[in-house]
Amino acid sequence: MSSQYRNRIELLQGTLDMLILRTLAWGAQHGYGISQAIRAGSSEVLQVETGSLYPALHRLERQGWVRSAWGHSENKQRAKYYSLTAAGRKQLTAERERWKQMSAAIDRLMEA
Repeated sequence: MSSQYRNRIELLQGTLDMLILRTLAWGAQHGYGISQAIRAGSSEVLQVETGSLYPALHRLERQGWVRSAWGHSENKQRAKYYSLTAAGRKQLTAERERWKQMSAAIDRLMEA
């Protein structure tokens, strides 16, 4: 088993949603840009596969937390850009608070 495989972190659905919302809080972005922002922001630890990213974006859009519009990428290719809605900002705040509580609880267990 390769070390890259061992170090790979699988994201829970709620965690991926939170990371996408956080990324979009910085501004509208296309799917590839979102995945690259998560990857770069996590120092290459978190990698979001296309098969997870786009279903999550569609789910977030159905929930009204994200909206999309067609535009053109930096290299002039047509791309769908996603942006955070007001409801998405509110959800991000709730998710961040839930994350803090959950990570503190896990940290207490690991330190016991």
